[in-house]
Amino acid sequence: WLETRRGLLDGLVVCGGEPLAEPRLPEMLAQVKTMGFGVALHTGGGYPARLRECLPLVDWVGFDVKAPFEHYPRITRIPRSGDAASQSLLAVIDSGVAFECRTTAHPALLSDADLLEIGRRLSAAGVAHYAVQKFRPHGCNDAGLLANQPSADYPAAETLDALRGLFPHFSLR
Repeated sequence: WLETRRGLLDGLVVCGGEPLAEPRLPEMLAQVKTMGFGVALHTGGGYPARLRECLPLVDWVGFDVKAPFEHYPRITRIPRSGDAASQSLLAVIDSGVAFECRTTAHPALLSDADLLEIGRRLSAAGVAHYAVQKFRPHGCNDAGLLANQPSADYPAAETLDALRGLFPHFSLR
């Protein structure tokens, strides 16, 4: 199918779920690159070794930071899941590939203090592009999150101002 799109598409965005869960992803990305397409990868970094294999094959990474790394199990319900995400983020930073980090914010999952902690750590690690994405209910099947929609003042203006001061490129979506 991609062969028929040469000259029509510039690139391919690989997203998921978690695309790194696919064991053959490095092989697939190599094929896409051989065809001359650019490649963007959206990931939460759950598979650091596979990510390191993929990084030479991608042009841009969108990296989801779910919480301060030690608090990942609160979000993912997977023990020590923040360890893999932390390793993956360091691999992305070290790779030199263009990237953006982003966090989806819901007050039942992340406090303003959590968002600031994430921002401080990312800034200290050298992240230049960071986005906070407001939770949107479309596609969510968690009744608890749906029942407790964020208020209009979350995240707080002070939190957003502090985050803006930490990054050369910050956005609220």
